[in-house]
Amino acid sequence: MSLSHTKSVKDILYGLHTSTLGLSTAEAAERLQRHGPNELQESISRPAWKMLLAQFIEPMILILIAAAVLSFSLGNVTEGSAILSIVGMFGILGFIQEYRAEKAMAALKQLSSPTVRVKRDGELREISAHDLVPGDMVVLEAGNVVPADLRVIESVNLGILEAALTGESETVLKQTEPLEEKNLALGDRTNLAWMGTVVVNGRGTGVVIQTGMKTELGKIAGVIQNIPEGRTPLQKKLSRVGRDLSLAGLASAMAILSISLVGGHGFGESLLTAASLLVAVVPEGLPAVITATLALGGRRMLKRNALIRTLPAVETLGAVTVICSDKTGTLTENRMTVTQLCTLHHEMVLEPNPDKMVILQGDEPPETDPLLLTAALCNDGHLVFTRPGMPPHAIGDPTETALLQAAERFNLATMQLAGELPRVGEFPFDSARKRMSTLHRADPTDYPLPDAMKAPILAAVKGSPDSLLPRATHVLDEGRVVPITDGVRLYFQAVNERMAKEGLRVLGFAFRTFGTMPFCGADASVVEQQLVFCGLTGLIDPPRQAVRSSIACSHEAGIRTIMITGDHPLTAMAIARELGLASSGEEPTVMTGMELAALTDRELRHACKQVSVYARVSPEDKLRIVKALQENGQVVAMTGDGINDSPALKRAEIGVAMGITGTDVAKESAKMILLDDNFATIVSAIEEGRIIYDNLVRFIKYSFGGNLGKVLVMLFAPLFGLGAIALRPLHLLWLNLLTDGLMGLGLGLEAAETDVMKRPPRQPEANILSRPTIWHVGWMGVFICVTSLALAVAWFHLPCVGMKAKWQTILFSAIGFAQIGQAWGLRALTTRPFRFERNPALMGLTLVTLALQLSVIYIKPLAQAFHLQPLGWQGLLATAALGGVTFVVVHLERRRHCKK
Repeated sequence: MSLSHTKSVKDILYGLHTSTLGLSTAEAAERLQRHGPNELQESISRPAWKMLLAQFIEPMILILIAAAVLSFSLGNVTEGSAILSIVGMFGILGFIQEYRAEKAMAALKQLSSPTVRVKRDGELREISAHDLVPGDMVVLEAGNVVPADLRVIESVNLGILEAALTGESETVLKQTEPLEEKNLALGDRTNLAWMGTVVVNGRGTGVVIQTGMKTELGKIAGVIQNIPEGRTPLQKKLSRVGRDLSLAGLASAMAILSISLVGGHGFGESLLTAASLLVAVVPEGLPAVITATLALGGRRMLKRNALIRTLPAVETLGAVTVICSDKTGTLTENRMTVTQLCTLHHEMVLEPNPDKMVILQGDEPPETDPLLLTAALCNDGHLVFTRPGMPPHAIGDPTETALLQAAERFNLATMQLAGELPRVGEFPFDSARKRMSTLHRADPTDYPLPDAMKAPILAAVKGSPDSLLPRATHVLDEGRVVPITDGVRLYFQAVNERMAKEGLRVLGFAFRTFGTMPFCGADASVVEQQLVFCGLTGLIDPPRQAVRSSIACSHEAGIRTIMITGDHPLTAMAIARELGLASSGEEPTVMTGMELAALTDRELRHACKQVSVYARVSPEDKLRIVKALQENGQVVAMTGDGINDSPALKRAEIGVAMGITGTDVAKESAKMILLDDNFATIVSAIEEGRIIYDNLVRFIKYSFGGNLGKVLVMLFAPLFGLGAIALRPLHLLWLNLLTDGLMGLGLGLEAAETDVMKRPPRQPEANILSRPTIWHVGWMGVFICVTSLALAVAWFHLPCVGMKAKWQTILFSAIGFAQIGQAWGLRALTTRPFRFERNPALMGLTLVTLALQLSVIYIKPLAQAFHLQPLGWQGLLATAALGGVTFVVVHLERRRHCKK
């Protein structure tokens, strides 16, 4: 039902054709047929055969298939089989990766309570949550997961934790009265209970207003289903490179085919030459090296507590320009903590860690004991101490357990209070009074009360300072009860306002003594007057310790951090200010969900360039923010842990979920999971992503430069009388896979460049083939072509017996050694020339590459299969020397480029 929060309970029941006695069994069955089961529907995934087929339609793979078909048609079974086996390997690896079905919907379904207590036919029954229908009366108590969207019709101190849905870390106290404002945020609709949220205290009854996919949780599920799985920047760029290579390869193959036919060569020989050139253009090792590099990078990230769910996300982190972070549980610890105490003449600032007793500012006044005793008595929370020296386990409302922990820090044994000062009456908190009161029997032999509180009956009261101060007639002054003055009230009001601006949740505390148990019935005003005011406490969900330095590091790396939360604007602003969220020391700019809802998409795209804090936002708002940033050309990382974060996590280029506090929904919607829930881990992951991208660019320079050299060799070799086919398809495939594959994999494990986190993010739309990369590919290709052809021509024209026949082996060996030298020249630079960070993998792979390269030359069966001949020491020395020269030239060129 729309606007259910604005309607009275009577109107709601009338509109749903139900009553407080619940539905009849027959009516419930009819409604179940009409509305369907109370469950979240799963989206239909692609069939497995479509996933498998999709692996073989990438441009580079199609080129390889075409080359294999040509090889088979010309009778070259060895070459064709080798190419097809590689294609099959790539396809199977890609299929296995993609076949990991998305489980977000299954995780969402698990959030529903399996059984619920409802009223049917006027009786209380327990049924499956799947059988709930609109109009059912659901009974709620502490520990229940709300099974559907409910309109609360009865509330006895009913507190529900909605952090997973709205992002608020504070428990929301539910009430039954209608609300006037129509466009309230979900967290402000205090007479509604949302599916998937948790009851933490009290009890109540609610009537079901929406079930299944029509609930707020269901709407999020629908949004997740409708969000397309966007391609990452790396996938887009590699697809573009593959397309360009396809065109270049086909053009070159057609050119060589025409030249060969015009030169009088047969069609079969000309077609073989064209196929050879086509194979030379395609970097066959590129898909394997990229997959391996991303996988190994993901493994390194795992050691740094970042779990990668999809491989392309490893590289995408390096392109991030904006981090959109949820506040609760991500930037903060997701636990309320008392950080300030204020009495009449004293203010104390406490260490935010509730497990430590450290007063950062001020002294402990005599009023501390009555203040904290009142906070501990007027409290429905519990602390369970399992082992000595270990932090207690908190049960109940986070605010109330934070007050108990504060009392424990001042050596007040809260577990014994229930027995020593038993509760004999209570008036639960409600939004109208904004107060809670408890009555306790006080026996001096059981508990030594402070002098000001000694009496047979003690009333403990807590609530908002604005509601307590007018009802206080006295105040504690250095342990004595004295009349309160208007000046004292103004003082506490000023402190209240200051604490609120600092983002603290402020509570006031007071007490009253009675000689006998007061007769008050249901009237709390009898107790809540002529109060003795004790003081104020300020509570906050404190920021994580390492977050501030992480945000500063991200600023240095040119990455903007934005807070998106369902919490109050003042609280969000205080946290943002403390964390230094805005760069250059500027004041953070805040926008509320209501302000955001009034903006068009175009206005939001403009506004999001300045806003660094979004408060009181809904799940749809989060998704709009991410979309607006993406439309501005940003690469967005969205962090979060709640259900409300899931659509934005899936929409963002890189969704980052919290591994400890995160819901299953958030984890399944994300591409990366932080196992330690530490925002600082994101910065480490971004650094790793940048290293991986640098290494991928390094490999592209290496692979494309070598392949260009091979293409130029194939084109120009006939001009020097070396025959129409300088290198056979198998030679080129071997060189591409051995040098590009093994050596390229080693390059993928290079350490970071010295400036990796001191440079701005690369432009999201920048081509992976940048000008420096194209320059290197160009001159490197020419260098390999000229030097290797020079050696081959020299051997072809040498007068020595048998030398001429070995020119093809010399060419094959020279290109292999040159690319080994090129790989070592492209390694990450350090501050000292010709010094490198250790990369044992590259050294090991270099030795393997050398052994395999020499084996096809000197092991007779292999040499025969490759149509090669063993080289003498002169040939081996000459080609190895070319590798050394290539290393020096490439390394010096990189040094010169970096100095610019």
